[in-house]
Amino acid sequence: DLVARGAGPEPKTGRQHGEGLRGGHVREDIGMSVSLYAGSDRSSTSATGRLTHHSFSFGEHYDPANLGFGPLVCHNDDDLAPGAGYPEHPHSEIVTWVLEGALVHTDSTGSRHVLEAGRAQVISAGSGIRHSEVADTASGRCRFVQAWLTPTAAGSVPSHAVGQAPDLTDGLADVAGGGGLPIGTTGARLLVARLSPGQAVDLPDDPRQHVFAATGSLSLDGDPLRAGDAVRIEGGGGRRVRASSISELLVWSFAR
Repeated sequence: DLVARGAGPEPKTGRQHGEGLRGGHVREDIGMSVSLYAGSDRSSTSATGRLTHHSFSFGEHYDPANLGFGPLVCHNDDDLAPGAGYPEHPHSEIVTWVLEGALVHTDSTGSRHVLEAGRAQVISAGSGIRHSEVADTASGRCRFVQAWLTPTAAGSVPSHAVGQAPDLTDGLADVAGGGGLPIGTTGARLLVARLSPGQAVDLPDDPRQHVFAATGSLSLDGDPLRAGDAVRIEGGGGRRVRASSISELLVWSFAR
């Protein structure tokens, strides 16, 4: 599937300023690494009715230095015009989170459903699955973020699950993995929060985290994050994210 739709990482450039997040900061004494990847530095792919920003190396935007982050091998930010999308194609372990509009999903198991904003979908392809994704024409444009993960075990029976997220205004909530929809990658979970201006949340304590500012403007321990920015943390969690405007925050957290 990485060949079919072309997975790979984003350029390793980053904004720099002093000892903050810009460009990355490493604390060798405690084994912690914190690196920011500017949303404006992401590679992108465009086709009729769609624009995709890639956080990792992807297709023709191959970058051997940025092939993934732990089991996370793809983190795509898609914007689709009504009726546009992806025709049927094969897939592996994927998690989809809809930010705006609605996404129509059909697959080779005979399943068809509409994912509205605030709903998540998990596909465990197992021995193989094909699916298509198209923006629902009745709902206007659709924006969604899709992550591809390396499954813990291969060859299982294909499955999918769809769920409505819990209240996201009280802080980070498990959407997939943990207390959310089951996923086939052990120790991985996706957490989402919708934050009001001034509201803060503490990141999990897991040793590896991918923090994505999907909308709005935020800060991580005082360092500003703009919409589209991502921070990769290795070696320690517990950091604080605060919103300066209405914002949506997506965090992939890995126990190993």
